[in-house]
Amino acid sequence: MFEPNILLTGLIIFVARICDVSIGTVRTIITVQGRTVVAFFLAIFEIIIWILVASTVINQVRVQPILVVFYAFGYATGNVVGIIVERKLAFGLIILRVITRDAGKRLCDTLRQKGQPVTVFHGEGMTGPVEELYIACRRRDLSWILSEVRAIDPNAFYVIEQARDISKVLRPTYAPLGGWRAVTKRK
Repeated sequence: MFEPNILLTGLIIFVARICDVSIGTVRTIITVQGRTVVAFFLAIFEIIIWILVASTVINQVRVQPILVVFYAFGYATGNVVGIIVERKLAFGLIILRVITRDAGKRLCDTLRQKGQPVTVFHGEGMTGPVEELYIACRRRDLSWILSEVRAIDPNAFYVIEQARDISKVLRPTYAPLGGWRAVTKRK
């Protein structure tokens, strides 16, 4: 069906497009977060790969039009891979607002014992008094914080906002093991 050199060229184009589009997706998200130096270097790698791949396809498209399909599928796959990679890296800071009716003190104490700074506001909800926990944290810490919130108050309402700049980041002293660290530390 395909000659081996066409298939090899197509696979190289596909993989290269996944790489450059993934880098571009991560670079865009990092740029929005204000990390200009990292975004600068990612942009250099992204454009080098793109120029090499685009010129290969443009130079061979008349002879091997199938390369356009590899190019397009690589682009589409690269978008998905870039989003997955960025979520795994979890760069940046967020603001987590937790609103609870009766578990504010327990939530606050639990999170503070684990090193997570929390500010509490007292307010009035539709059906009575509520407490809002205002938590500035790293995105990578969000999963364990939300696990604690859900365990203590399954009915808590929360909102997550992107924080572009924070004057001072108080890092939690406790962070549960995750990923490869959790696997290697099991007994």
